[in-house]
Amino acid sequence: MSERDRSACHDEARWEPVIDRNRCEAKADCVAVCPYDVFAIERLRPEDKAALRGLGRVKAFFHGYQQAYAVRADACHGCGLCVKACPEKAIKLRARTPG
Repeated sequence: MSERDRSACHDEARWEPVIDRNRCEAKADCVAVCPYDVFAIERLRPEDKAALRGLGRVKAFFHGYQQAYAVRADACHGCGLCVKACPEKAIKLRARTPG
């Protein structure tokens, strides 16, 4: 796990990040600030690429079809550092549903 500051985080991992694919530009600010290494920049998955709308398609093309993914969403502690760091405002947090 990362050595980044975890003081803003909750005690337990009960949150999950939701990334707006039409906004994300793969700038990796979320990757840099997350103390639990939840995010990674990856190639846009075919199903996500197919769901993009007009401007989202253009952004994806110009960013090499790379976007942030919550590859370890189960480790999210809901500190909100990713939400604050994202210049596109592409990340929101929601409570994880049990199960």
